[in-house]
Formats: sequence, C-alpha cells, structure tokens
Amino acid sequence: MTKYAILFLILAGFGLNVFGQDAYMNASSEDIEKTYVGGDAYKVKTYTQKFKSEKPKNIILMIGDGMGVSEVFAGLTANHGKLFLDNFKHVGFSKTQSSDDFITDSAAGGTAISCGVKTYNGAIGVDADTLAVKTILEEAEEKGLSTGLVSTSAITHATPASFIAHQPFRGMYEAIAADFLNTDIDVIIGGGVAHFTQRADKRNLLKELQDKGYEVELEMDKISKVKDGKLVGLTAGVHNGRVAERGDMLPVATKTALNILDNNDKGFFLMVEGSQIDWGGHANSTIYIVEEMLDFDQSIGKALDFAAKDGETLIVITADHETGGLAVTGGDMNTGLVKGAYTSKDHTGVMVPVFAYGPGAEEFTGIMENTDLHTKMKELLLEK
Repeated sequence: MTKYAILFLILAGFGLNVFGQDAYMNASSEDIEKTYVGGDAYKVKTYTQKFKSEKPKNIILMIGDGMGVSEVFAGLTANHGKLFLDNFKHVGFSKTQSSDDFITDSAAGGTAISCGVKTYNGAIGVDADTLAVKTILEEAEEKGLSTGLVSTSAITHATPASFIAHQPFRGMYEAIAADFLNTDIDVIIGGGVAHFTQRADKRNLLKELQDKGYEVELEMDKISKVKDGKLVGLTAGVHNGRVAERGDMLPVATKTALNILDNNDKGFFLMVEGSQIDWGGHANSTIYIVEEMLDFDQSIGKALDFAAKDGETLIVITADHETGGLAVTGGDMNTGLVKGAYTSKDHTGVMVPVFAYGPGAEEFTGIMENTDLHTKMKELLLEK
C-alpha cells in the first residue's frame, strides 16, 4: 500500500473533526487587515559577539512559522527600525521544498529540520516511505543533553510534533501526544491539553507524565516559577490565543525553559516556535503578522540574554516556510506604520531567512537546503 493510500485511510478514519484543530486557516473577515498603524517601540539591546568556544554546548533553535524576509522587515518597521534580530551577523537562506511538493507544509518543513530528510507534506518525523527517522532532539537525549519544546500553538501541532513524534499524518494529534511518553524530554510548554486528556482511548497522559516524574502545570504564572526538574506546561485546551489574549507567554516560556535546561552541565537542545506568524499570513492580516513577529523577536531577546552571558550557546533562527506572499508596500520607521499586500492565503515556495548567533554561527550562511540546518546543528552539538 502506498503512503498516499495510508493517508487516505487515516483521514477517513479520523473524519472531518481532525480539521477543527486547523480552524485558524479559515480567517474571519475582521482579521483581514492590511495595515498596521504603528505604536510604541520596545528597546532593543546590543549583545557581545565574543564567545568562549568554537563549538556550542547548547543550541536554541527558534522557528518563526511562516516567517519570510517580508515578515521580518514588517516587524522591523513596526518597531521603528530595530529588532533583536539585528544582533545576528551571520545570515543565510533555506530552500523549503518538500519531497512531494514545491510548496511545503509545516510538518514536512519541520521534519526536514528536525530529522535531516525531505519528506511528504503532512509527515511527522518520518521519511517519504513513512519510516520513522530519529530527530535531533532524540539524538541529543541519547548523548545525555537536556531537551525542550516551546510553542504558542498546541505542542502537538506540526512543527513541535516533528521534533518528538513519528506519525504518518500531522492530524493524528492523540497519537502524537502519546509519543511524548516515549521520550525523556525535559521541558514542554505550549497548548494542547485536550490531546493529553480528552482522548478516544480514555488515557490521561498528564497522569502518566506525572508518574514519570514530570511536574504538570496548566497556568503560565505557575509554569514560570519552575526552576528545575522535568516540566510539562500546557497553557491552552488546543492553541493559545493571539498576543492580546496570551500576553508575554512566549518570551516567559522561553526564559523558563532556558532556566531549567541550563541545570545540565552536558548542555541542551531547545526548539522554540512562534507559531502564529503563519496564521497571520493565512489571514492576510498585516496586524496579526506584526503582532506575532514582535512577540517572536522579544522571545529572541530572551534567548540572546542567555546566550550572551553563557558564551557557549548557538542560536539559530529560521522558518519552515513563508505564508501569504506578503509584500511590504508602505511604511514609516518613525511611527511603525506597515502596509501589506498578499499573493496567497497559503504557504509559498520562496526561500526563508536563516540567522545565527554564537559558536558555529558562521556555518549558517549562503543558500542551504532546510535539511542542511539539521546536519550543521548535529555536527556542531553532537559530533565532538
């Protein structure tokens, strides 16, 4: 049976309710706002470019889902010409095509980065023949490093899932959640509590995680107080809301994860996703994109705070793909005004930027395949 036949049967078995998790792709008309009128800018710090080693002890991978060059420039304009990303002196580009389509989805794009293989759209941690491929997070665990995942979406959604799960279809949220029990990941922060507790098989995965020694918290103020041990922090039934609703969840979650993972002298691997830049692209909403881009950049600031003091941490910033075909058609650096126009309500095939800071950052320049990101991170972090 071909993988396409397998996927058809899975979809038929799950029914239409699986697509409810992706309702963000069906934007309501009030969200289709092409102009961000501007506002106050946050202060951007400049960080040292001197590091303690040639290879990193830790890697922080940050994925701005749907973030192309235009999204970055929209954020830069909105913050009056400055971003924390200005500190990244090594810049390249990633080609995002999947094994079966010129236009990737987040599952294949995430799997390419996490596993180093091109695969079909919808695949989670499996190759083009649906065979499981070990992720960089799992390989880091095997080397004794601590690991973590942070996301503003459900933690079972395509991008974070591709770093920890192995399933033939991204919509298998309950199976993906069960895969978390097959690892020794140290920190999980994101939405998706329903996939762990409101399950067809009646399992309570949160209870099972507690039995494995995890502290389980469901409120961000409690999550942020955890300093050590193993943490599962689930902040929404499915996806977290927009910035106005969730506040500074992503910057705080990033800082919290770093505080916990830094307890391991062997080092760590952390993936942080700004999920909803993509959702703003699907909605063709410049306001949504800018809000999420600024939130993601402030989370980058938390990573830079850590990495600059530590001196042994590599930060890699990239995207799985661009969404919306955004063009910045006007703006004002003094007020933060951004005007946008769009060519699509879906993903596009353009290259996406890669930014790197820290030991080994010079490896992430030029035009790369998305799978090259995996290869380079693995060589720097795990092959010493």
